[in-house]
Amino acid sequence: MYFEYSDKVKGLQEKLNNFMDKYVYPNEKLYEEQLQSNDRFAVVPPIMEELKQKAKEEGLWNLFLPQSEHGAGLTNLEYAPLCEIMGRSSIAPEVFNCAAPDTGNMETIVRYGTEEHKEKWLKPLLDGEIRSCFSMTEPDVASSDATNIQASIVRDGDEYVINGTKWWSSGAGDPRCKIAIVMGKNDPTAPKHKQQSMILVPLDTPGVKVKRLLPVFGYDHAPHGHAEIEYKDVRVPASNMLLGEGRGFEIAQGRLGPGRIHHCMRTIGAAERALELLCKRVQERETFGKKLAEQGVIQEWIADARINIEQARLLTLKAAYMMDTVGNKEAKAEIAMIKVVAPNMALEILDKAIQAFGAAGVTEDFPLASSWVKIRTLRLADGPDEVHRRAIARQELKKYQ
Repeated sequence: MYFEYSDKVKGLQEKLNNFMDKYVYPNEKLYEEQLQSNDRFAVVPPIMEELKQKAKEEGLWNLFLPQSEHGAGLTNLEYAPLCEIMGRSSIAPEVFNCAAPDTGNMETIVRYGTEEHKEKWLKPLLDGEIRSCFSMTEPDVASSDATNIQASIVRDGDEYVINGTKWWSSGAGDPRCKIAIVMGKNDPTAPKHKQQSMILVPLDTPGVKVKRLLPVFGYDHAPHGHAEIEYKDVRVPASNMLLGEGRGFEIAQGRLGPGRIHHCMRTIGAAERALELLCKRVQERETFGKKLAEQGVIQEWIADARINIEQARLLTLKAAYMMDTVGNKEAKAEIAMIKVVAPNMALEILDKAIQAFGAAGVTEDFPLASSWVKIRTLRLADGPDEVHRRAIARQELKKYQ
């Protein structure tokens, strides 16, 4: 593979960096200020809609969709450095309509949805008019093994009836969230990986109840939120089924591959910003008669951070290249590897940056604490480290059988 970015990508990188410097970083505090109200989940900060409109006007919109007429026509490899830039700010992905879980849901509807689905749900998602959530994880089972899920999707005439409780349906707290992709079992007697289905469920359907919004280490992540949702005798048209009965596990594998690598791309951006903040901070502060930057231990932190970021980026680019050239299935080992590597790398750098900032590092005056919280969840989201390591080891062992 070639490591040089194309002129097209370089141009987009420059535009994105300029946009971030001019509009995104200066408005991070304003975004948080506009969220402060009695009900943070009823408020969409006006600055977000302003920034989204500016991003549209500059052609920095829906960059994530590869091999689709709906996106910018970028490959995964071309998108990687752009997604990394967006990962430097917690608000940036939404500004460019490249935020999870909408990206994964849009890709799912593009790949597996009907023309009716695309017209009704994909179009407003692509336009940034609505948002969505993905309901797979359940509180009563170990959802790291998706075959454990117990929510039911049962055919009844021209409808399907959905029953079950889901949680960590990220995005469901947003007042703009209108549609959920729900995974459940439609045939418990079928082969293990053919029991599950995925279906589109509008959140205003009778029987859908958001029971609570779950905090993450004390952060509510408003207005996005992470919801526990009860689906009780929820009826939707049979035409809302994606791809067909028993195809849910197949869809999950297709959906989660790109989602995992997008998380890793953004994580590298967050690590870069943490290292940047660390380097600036240690040149400003003195202890015991010399600047922190002159302390040997600090220099080791910085050297290790740069080494680890570069390693993670190269593995991410390799995974993206393989997804483009041989497909997500053949790239599954590389996707699993980077999903383990990137969050752990970033958490280590964030921890050192917090240490260099001292007490300031754990406050909201700087983005380090909130970034650490979000990235710590990635060691669980889209499969925990242990599941990915198991998959990597199994594939490695096959070579010697």
